[in-house]
Amino acid sequence: MYLGIINGWSDGCIKAVSEKGLKWVEFCVNHNYDSAEVLAQADSIAASCEKYGVKVGSIGRWGMDRVDDNGEIIPEALQHDKNCIDLASKLGCPVFNCGCNEVESKSFMENCDIAINYLSKLIEYGKEKNVKIAVYNCDWANFVVEDNAWSVVLGRLPELGIKYDTSHCINRGGDYLAEMEKWGDRFYHFHIKGTLYINGEHYDDPPAGLDDVKWGPVFALLYIKKYNGMLSIEPHSSKWDGAVGQWGVDFTINYIKPFIMPEDYSYDENPYMP
Repeated sequence: MYLGIINGWSDGCIKAVSEKGLKWVEFCVNHNYDSAEVLAQADSIAASCEKYGVKVGSIGRWGMDRVDDNGEIIPEALQHDKNCIDLASKLGCPVFNCGCNEVESKSFMENCDIAINYLSKLIEYGKEKNVKIAVYNCDWANFVVEDNAWSVVLGRLPELGIKYDTSHCINRGGDYLAEMEKWGDRFYHFHIKGTLYINGEHYDDPPAGLDDVKWGPVFALLYIKKYNGMLSIEPHSSKWDGAVGQWGVDFTINYIKPFIMPEDYSYDENPYMP
């Protein structure tokens, strides 16, 4: 596993990642960005990454409707996703994260069929580019977020993965450890984001390590499931900005690092302990 953070793709943003002592970055080319314009910057982004020794571990596009009210694919949306996959391919990024919105007039199974049709096109396109596809477990323009939908959609698309964030499960009232135990072998990307509840109500998303998530058991399951991808820090709270916000990022980096086994870890092949 390797630690990184969500940030922008400008030279300054990539430099900032490096200055935090991190070597991986995640880009969120969300619905409010023109993916073609970002794709056109691929060479300059790659140059910045090389200059600062930072690799792109994930690219995602959140908040975009991909099918219309009849369940038909929106051509512009499909092109945006393909642009993001092209960008990932050019930058050596292994995974693209997306979702599929629900059509209110359709049944659950009809919506699953619609999502399978859409996501299968991305999977096939990604194969040509050496980029895997994952569905994010956030419900922002996406219904493929939990066990019922995963059982159908991922059941029929064995090459589709999951971008997992414990806070989204918590916010739905779910059991994130149970979800991780069942679906952890399909994780392609993982977010490190804190969340805090008071009196049963969501209060804030403070830095990971200053929150309610049981990070020890989370990492136990990641190791058991042999997850070996990016751990992407997502600063998410407007309450943590300025100096305390930067300190919060530093805190999370220092808090999470001890959970990550060093790549050069060695051991005695005949240890005293069984």
